[in-house]
Amino acid sequence: MEMRDVPNWILSLEEEDVEFIKKFVLNSGSLKEVSKIYEVSYPTVRIKLDRLIQKIKLNDELDNEEFIQFIKKLSIDDRINLEEAKLIIEKYKKEKGES
Repeated sequence: MEMRDVPNWILSLEEEDVEFIKKFVLNSGSLKEVSKIYEVSYPTVRIKLDRLIQKIKLNDELDNEEFIQFIKKLSIDDRINLEEAKLIIEKYKKEKGES
């Protein structure tokens, strides 16, 4: 899979979120097992998962916005490079989230 094919919701996650997902998958989706790994209670892990779900849903909603689609198209058409596109989208999302 090439970098441009990686879904934006994955790219928007923090390293800690990706590590949580990896542990979750490797433990067959068992929150009980993940809670043992992190040495926290099941409800704490459930809250972490719920927040991660919200973050992914929010990112999906933002990805469907016209401006973001425009920036992605510029990148696909090689009018701007991928790193520039990611920076613009990240800045837009931060400003959008603060309003």
